[in-house]
Amino acid sequence: MTLRLPAPGGGLRTYEPRTDPLALAPAGPPASRTVFSAAHVVADPYADTTPDGPAAVDWDATLAFRRHLWSHGLGVAEAMDTAQRGMGLDWAGAAELIRRSAAEARAVGGRIACGAGTDQLARGTLPEVRAAYEEQLAVVEESGARAVLMASRALAEAATGPEDYLDVYGHLLRQASEPVILHWLGPMFDPALDGYWGSADLDAATETFLDVVAAHPDKVDGVKVSLLDARREVELRRRLPDGVRCYTGDDFHYPELIEGDAQGFSHALLGIFDPLGPLAARAVRTLDTGDTKAFRALLDPTVDLSRHLFRPPTRYYKTGVVLLAWLAGHQDHFTMVGGLQSARSLPHLARAYELADGLGLFPDPALAESRMRSLLTVHGVPR
Repeated sequence: MTLRLPAPGGGLRTYEPRTDPLALAPAGPPASRTVFSAAHVVADPYADTTPDGPAAVDWDATLAFRRHLWSHGLGVAEAMDTAQRGMGLDWAGAAELIRRSAAEARAVGGRIACGAGTDQLARGTLPEVRAAYEEQLAVVEESGARAVLMASRALAEAATGPEDYLDVYGHLLRQASEPVILHWLGPMFDPALDGYWGSADLDAATETFLDVVAAHPDKVDGVKVSLLDARREVELRRRLPDGVRCYTGDDFHYPELIEGDAQGFSHALLGIFDPLGPLAARAVRTLDTGDTKAFRALLDPTVDLSRHLFRPPTRYYKTGVVLLAWLAGHQDHFTMVGGLQSARSLPHLARAYELADGLGLFPDPALAESRMRSLLTVHGVPR
């Protein structure tokens, strides 16, 4: 098996795929860390849709992928950024996804947390933003899942300063029936969230964020931080009230953040754990034994793949995630809601394949090679 892949600077080069995949059997959840994988959705490739129309989801394949993650002991973070919220999946589709996935989680005993935001509202006043959050929070709570209060584009536009964030989040936390996860998604993931928490100064924004948590520690299970800044995350987690977890969303520095230091560690809620799920779960179970060296030996080599998938424009990382799911055999096609399969170049996709193959992530290397070859052919690469 050899492939001709795009070479740096143009042209083609020969690549010989790996033939010995990692043997990663299903197992129970890690004990020392709470680990969620944000999960992608599988599009219906036969639906007659448009990029700006409602998403057509293949529900059977979407739920099967969640069962795959649960079987390896991971929790599922549902209807989050990885599921293309605001980038192909609208609120109606997200609500259906939440209900279906929560029911599936109950059936198999899987851990699940679901995103509640305001994406049914393009823009609005602060009362309208609050009402939109309330509607989505109700759907998540009625499904029986833990809620993740997602960052809101509408709130970022309507808020005039930190006090508006304190007011909106304070109201939501007071009425939440169970502790929630607060989500801080940086502008590298969504440019519309620049200046979130009332300031483009991250130090000032951090103070507002911590003020929200400090005012309602009994209603905050944890915070999910996606700023791709390990130093800032460590400083923030050291200031959290006792009992409030820090879930890393840093897809660049997750091994060191999950390992932690003498003063604490991060749990995980990561989009990169969609393609890395079985390997990531094994690594964290290894960490349960106290063997930090073996943990890092398993997880450190995956960082190059993660940094590649999440390279700017970071918000298009979902394209690489879905490519790898297709190559690994978790779905039968490389089609995405909103037509987002076109968001990355062939050289980018080919490098993602090469890095994932080098890690042994494909259960059937021959299938992955065959599918990658078909993608190359569509792009005009001669055999």
